[in-house]
Order: sequence, then C-alpha cells, then structure tokens
Amino acid sequence: MGEQHHGGRLIAESLAAEGVDALFTLTGGHISPIYDGCKDVGIRVIDVRHEQAAAHAADAYARLTFTPGVAAVTAGPGVTDAITGVTNAYYANSPMVLLGGRNPLALEGMGALQDAPQIELLRPVTKRVDTALETRRIREVLGYAFREARAPRMGPTYVDLPMDVLMTPVDTDHVVPSGGYFTHPPGADPDAVARAADLLASAEHPVVLSGSGTYWSQAWEELGQLAEVAQLPVFVNGMSRGILPSTHPHLLGLSRKHALRQADVVLALGVDLDFRLGYGRAPAFRDDVKVIHVDPQADRVSHNRDVEVGAVSDVRAFLRALLDHEGKFGRAEATPWLEELRGEDAKRTQARDEASRSDASPVHPLRFAREVARWVDPEAIVIGDGGDIVAHTAGQVRVDKPGHWMDPGPFGCLGVGAPFALAAKHVYPDTPVLVVYGDGSFGLNGMEYESAVRQDLPFVGVVGNDGAWGEMKAFHERVYGDEGMVAQDLSQATSYEGMVEALGGYGERVERPEDIGPALDRAQETGVPALVNVILDRTFRRESTSAYGG
Repeated sequence: MGEQHHGGRLIAESLAAEGVDALFTLTGGHISPIYDGCKDVGIRVIDVRHEQAAAHAADAYARLTFTPGVAAVTAGPGVTDAITGVTNAYYANSPMVLLGGRNPLALEGMGALQDAPQIELLRPVTKRVDTALETRRIREVLGYAFREARAPRMGPTYVDLPMDVLMTPVDTDHVVPSGGYFTHPPGADPDAVARAADLLASAEHPVVLSGSGTYWSQAWEELGQLAEVAQLPVFVNGMSRGILPSTHPHLLGLSRKHALRQADVVLALGVDLDFRLGYGRAPAFRDDVKVIHVDPQADRVSHNRDVEVGAVSDVRAFLRALLDHEGKFGRAEATPWLEELRGEDAKRTQARDEASRSDASPVHPLRFAREVARWVDPEAIVIGDGGDIVAHTAGQVRVDKPGHWMDPGPFGCLGVGAPFALAAKHVYPDTPVLVVYGDGSFGLNGMEYESAVRQDLPFVGVVGNDGAWGEMKAFHERVYGDEGMVAQDLSQATSYEGMVEALGGYGERVERPEDIGPALDRAQETGVPALVNVILDRTFRRESTSAYGG
C-alpha cells in the first residue's frame, strides 16, 4: 500500500508538479485541507483581504511567470467575490486556475452553508469548469484544468472542490495521474505566410500592431528582428508593452492614430481589433487597408472586420516562418514612411512634454506623469490601476523589459494594483514595484496594503488624487453638464497615506510637483509597503473617447 493523503495534499502536490510555488487565497473552512497540503509540500500561501484580490494576484503571477497562477477561495461568497478577478484574466488571456470550495456532496441540494451554483456562474468567463467528484481523481481533474489554461489562447479555468472530497484520505497508489500535456501552439500555414510576405513587400505604408498574444508567445526577439529587417514601425498594446525596449528605433507610440489612418497594410499580431483600435474599422483604419491578422484562436481572426490574410497560428511560429521570406521584404535603410512617423511621434512628444512642465500646485496631471516617469527605476515593474491618471502616466513611463508594465487589460477592471504588486514581489523579491493609482481605484483593494505589510511584500504606490472619478466625471459633464453632479466626486482631503500608515506602512502627502520624486525616494527607502498621495489639479480634463470605449 502507498501513503494515505487527503485531497488537499494531492492538490498541493499537483501545484508543485506544475511549477507553481505560491497559492493566493482568503481563508475558508471549505478549503482548509489545501492549506495543510501546501504546508507539507512547501508551497507559499499568500493570503489577502478579499477574494477578488486573490484572483487578481493569480492573474499577475501568470503574466510574470508564464505558469498558471492559482487562487483558492471558499464556497459561495468566496467564489462569487473572485469572479471579477477571473473575468479580468479571461479578457486578458491570462492563464490561471481558480479552486473553489463547495459544500460536501452528501449535503448536495439540502441548503448547506454557502451553497451556490458555482459551475454555472464560472462557465461563461473560463475556458473550462470541472468538479472533482472523487478524491483519487483530483490530480486528473487538476491536470485538465492546467492543460486548458495553458493552451492558446490561454485563460482561466475553474475547479469545484467538495469539502468531503478534499478531506477524505486515499491510498496514493490508487490516485489517477494527471496525464501528459498536448498544448503545442498551432503552427503557421505556409501559404498564409507567403501571402503576408508579399503584402509587406508591396506595402508603401505598412504598420505592425503587436498585442498581448505576442507577449504570451514570447516572440520579442522575432518581432524586433522583423522590424529591423523590414524597416517597419511597431505599435504595441496590452502585455506587449516592453517586449521591445523603449529606445528601440522602430517602436513608436503617439503617432499610432496618424499611422493607422494612412496604413495600406497592417500586420496585427495577437491583437484584438476591439475598442482600443476602433474595432479595426474606419475612421480608425483606412477603408481599403489590407490586414494580416495572426492569432492562435480561430474565432478571433477577422473579428470585427474582413482581413486579407487570416493566420490561425502562434505569433512566434508565424514570425519565424515569415522571417524565412526576408528576401522579399527586407530593406537596407529606413523608408520615408518610417521617417514620417518618427517625425510625427517626436512632434507629439514635444507637445506633451511642454504641457508636462507646469509648476502649478495642485499638480498638473501631465507633470505628475512626468515626475513619476523620471523617478521609475529602469528595472522596475510598473502597474497601472486607474483611468485618466494611468493613461497620462503610461505614455511617459519607459518600459524596457517584457512584463514590466501591467494593467488590467481590455476588461478595464479597477483594483488590480495592490494584488498585482503582491504577486510581483513574490516572483521578483529584489525588483522595485510601483503602482500608479487613481484615487478612485485605490479604494477598491487598498486594504491589501495590510496583506503586504504582514507578509513582507513591500512596494510603492503613488496616487494621482484629483478628488473625482475623473474619466467618468468628464464624460458626465460632456453629456449632462456640470449642474447637479452626482456620484462623480471624491474628497481630496481623504488621507489615503494615513490609511497605509495605520496598516503598518509608510505614507506621505504631496502638493507640489518638485516634491514628488523626493517623496517617492523616501517611500522606497523605508523598505515597507508605502504610498505617496499627490494632490492634482481637479479642473483638468483629458481628451478621451466615450466612457464605454466607443
């Protein structure tokens, strides 16, 4: 006979076999056996103050390690609290596994404590849902969950774990194994690659759009090589930020709108043609533009518009095959088109920089962004958690490494800041981590500073405090006017920094732009979780699209 292990121990062993070294959780009786198993196996348990934060942290762990992050939450409200974080991961194509406690099978349908239709709730926002109905099959069920989470396009999966299944000891000789992996990414169709090469060769105004799919396929070397060989301008979004260093001569930013309106060929790599890109349609794109769309998931290719070449392929595999055709599209020197876009980028950057030199107090948001960008360590991981203030700051912060900029992604979910930071400090304990908050977003998971203090996971947060839900307030004013403003304002007198101090961290309030950098220095030097609360000019409004991304 083999050893006797309960279900929680089998789960911990499965996590370790998958390369997972941390579990994010909020305690609950339904899942206590998992903690016992993690203690025995040596998996770190990082516990938070809200299940949403546990799911967000697992999402960030996956983004940084390319290994599915795992969160465990108790039954009923624990699972429903986590759904927002799971949904955010789903839209960001981030592989994670949510483990949910469930009432004992013996009490099924009797009205047990925290009973809920968890499988049905998670099904629409995951790639796979399962229930472990027998202890000896736990490894098998976990294997399916991890396999599907890793398969392109990656994303979250969910496993329902009845309490009696977790607690029952079984002979390890009778445990069903997890099975092998069959998640090889789809390769590139040679005909599609050849047609793409021909289009690039004949293009006068080509543009590359690189999205999160390029990051998940770890194709940064291939992307850089293609840009240099073909003299292509590259624009990035999502997790693609940082896959080319900020100084790369082919990486552009502020001229994207100008470029897309003139582009005759667009190579869209692992990118969704969603609200961020005008749905791939006019006026954001030329009516007659020829799009080469590459994505490992077939139903995302040509979503929202017809494309000239649709390639269901891993981005890295496609780029490697495309580079074999460099004799068709290779160019020895920069084209007039690339030089035009570089000039447009420089012009727009200069205009932005002029606006960011304001010495006013309260602080102009663009000056806030400038000071934060100047302060950030080139090695730092920067997390954006907010609306307007993150939009300002993202355009100025240098990102030189893959994965060193993280934001919610297309779901637009606020509250990721501290949970993402917890995961980042676990994965990279010696790397500086900065969270850029709006004062609104800070309120969603600000209590996770306590989690960071208690578990020695220090990071620095900086709040751009305009005393409002700034992006929404601007929208409300445009549509309904500024009379009788309801549900848009916050108070700049709120001491967010005092809250962090009360939780055991360091806090400081800043009202002048020249004080931002020194305050961030002091925050970093404390070695504890810290927050700098910067008071902004609340009258400034950023030009933006509608509140729903239209």
